[in-house]
Amino acid sequence: MAELTTKIGKLICKNPVWTASGTFGYGPEYEDFIDISRLGAIVVKGITGKERQGNAYPRMAETPSGMLNAVGLQNKGIDYFVNKIYPEISKYYTQIIVNVNGGTIEEYCEVAEKCDRLEKIEAIELNISCPNVKQGGMIFGTHCPSAIAVTEAVRKSYSKTLIVKLSPNVTDIVEFAQAVESSGADSISLINTLVGMAIDAKTRRPVLSTVTGGLSGPAIKPVALRMVWQVAKAVNIPVIGMGGIMNATDAIEFFLAGASAIQVGTANFINPAVTMEILDGIIAYMDQMNFKSLDDIVGSLKDYNEFDGYI
Repeated sequence: MAELTTKIGKLICKNPVWTASGTFGYGPEYEDFIDISRLGAIVVKGITGKERQGNAYPRMAETPSGMLNAVGLQNKGIDYFVNKIYPEISKYYTQIIVNVNGGTIEEYCEVAEKCDRLEKIEAIELNISCPNVKQGGMIFGTHCPSAIAVTEAVRKSYSKTLIVKLSPNVTDIVEFAQAVESSGADSISLINTLVGMAIDAKTRRPVLSTVTGGLSGPAIKPVALRMVWQVAKAVNIPVIGMGGIMNATDAIEFFLAGASAIQVGTANFINPAVTMEILDGIIAYMDQMNFKSLDDIVGSLKDYNEFDGYI
């Protein structure tokens, strides 16, 4: 069987199949459906410095080939996570990654510092798709100087593997990827959700209480693949791909585009055992193709040449 061990910075995972933040809870929610310890990593739901109630309902909506969400980072804060959640999930024989959020750079650093003290948390994922409350609500991840500032600050506060999750809602994704790489990121994960909306024609009102929300699911996969491919060619750190991965074939396409690991998100809502099916499918594909390790496939996308009729 092919070697699936994946190394992201100092973080070593048994395989490249991870769960995406906000779609898997903290892990115990899925214990009845899968063997959690078979996963390469769990990225837990977003954590902030203080408790957040999230946005008003309705805050989720199904769309053709995807879903919109505007949950608003509902969580009980980092101290609750440290005291109540962390002791329970430390039992898993897999990597636990905390998705770190904040409305200010100081809040990001507070959460990162507290995670740094937790032995079983060997990596954090810095979600820079949050509004900067000190800059009039500007999203950290869509303003390059802000992305640089928060990454540099958290890098000083956190000694382990730092993954920065990029927003796709920018003009040049490569610019942001290179900026956070130069600011201390050990890895980049992408893409976060695309901004979208849904309207109820009968009531003539938005479906979501917030009007707009984050679009995820199969509808965004072509955009995600393109951005992963662009970024993987432009940086020298590992890329973690996500966005519409529903099966093993989808995951393999992200590896070919240059991703060293993948995260499964919306698919968990449809099929709670999908991560195991994806993992088994990757193993079967690699055995069938006689690949010995992930290195044989990551970034191995072939270019068309002139004889194929393409430029």
